Amino acid sequence: MRVLLTGAGGQVGRDLRLCLAGTVPPAGAATALMGEAPVGSDEFEITACDRAGLDVTDAEQVLRVIGDAAPEVIVHLAAYTAVDRAESDPLGAAAVNETGTANVAAAADAVGAHLIYVSTDYVFAGQGNRPLVESDPTDPQSVYGSTKLAGERACPASATIARTSWVAGIWNRTVITLAVNSAAEGRELRFVSDQIGAPTASADLAGGLVALIRHQPGGLVHLAGSGAASWAEVIEFAYRRAGGEAGKVLPILTADLDPPQAATRPAYSVMVSERLAALGLEALPDWHDGIGRLVDAIKAES
Repeated sequence: MRVLLTGAGGQVGRDLRLCLAGTVPPAGAATALMGEAPVGSDEFEITACDRAGLDVTDAEQVLRVIGDAAPEVIVHLAAYTAVDRAESDPLGAAAVNETGTANVAAAADAVGAHLIYVSTDYVFAGQGNRPLVESDPTDPQSVYGSTKLAGERACPASATIARTSWVAGIWNRTVITLAVNSAAEGRELRFVSDQIGAPTASADLAGGLVALIRHQPGGLVHLAGSGAASWAEVIEFAYRRAGGEAGKVLPILTADLDPPQAATRPAYSVMVSERLAALGLEALPDWHDGIGRLVDAIKAES
């Protein structure tokens, strides 16, 4: 199967390239394939487009590159993900997340490819106290969330939209890297306890995307780590897993952040799927499993 990736240089893109080549990524696990068979070394033919090779805001370039590759499936990972910066750069965020997605969708239609668009929990207001399912109404509270929702709406009805959350991987410096390094130094950290979500290891998300590439279900699918936690709980877990002392991660409230976050985050954005079981797929691994593997991989590389 011919598969083209946009945003292939990012953390999920790099993990997905390995998965599609039949290799378990660093910090990955076979369980992330959600019950699917392992990937054969010749199952997929990959065209990996990073930002230097494909500017999704350039409609002519998108049509040319995708037309030349003639993929059967496109996984659209390229995105403007600087959540706070987007508040002062709404046009930049919209250019990538909305217009860029519309460009990729048009090119997918031109070559007859199935489009898989990776979206976010930020499309929800997150003001409730129960896990969010695919049928729940959206109400983004930030520029980032609004532009990602606009990207969802730019996709054709036949596309698969995979919403995920709180993604962290080994390829980029993330808060998990911060926790591991701080544990080694015995440094205190402060993280919010009133933002609740579902952490997702990048390698696990990549494995889940392989299953969606194979099944091409169309419509919305929630694809995030299982379980729920606050950021303070996630960082405490990572800190302790890295060998740090208990009590070094101090919980604070979002209102007490200094400086404050420019963008409003969902207060409760745990996502579960009503669709995966119907597709014969398991949920992604529990977040403790995924983040634990990630911590171990970061430590092994340090």
